Amino acid sequence: MTKQTLTKLGASAITLATTAAVAMPALAGSGVDVGLNYATAIGLGTQDVRTTVSNVIRAFMGLLGIVAVVIILLGGFKWMTAGGNEDKVGEAKKLIISGIIGLVIIMSAYAIAQFVVGAIVNGTAG
Repeated sequence: MTKQTLTKLGASAITLATTAAVAMPALAGSGVDVGLNYATAIGLGTQDVRTTVSNVIRAFMGLLGIVAVVIILLGGFKWMTAGGNEDKVGEAKKLIISGIIGLVIIMSAYAIAQFVVGAIVNGTAG
């Protein structure tokens, strides 16, 4: 394909996307069925997208927190079963320290994410 053809295709795609983005809300408000109610008919939720994203972030951060705690527990287990071997104790200490650092990072990311999502939800709720 030539550069002109690609440029025309790109311009056409942008025009189509812009038209669809403008026309869909206008059609939805006019009573024309554009398929926005099909989600509830097939069993999908009617929850706000921002709330759904917030729930996904919470679940993901919770999963990461569980992984960090498991790493700390694994380090503790290795330390208890080291039997005085300094190499195993050193490895266990590294695991525990890594788990704690990971947990701090995860908790900080969770706090930042909650602040940002809360600001978005409260700032755009109308």
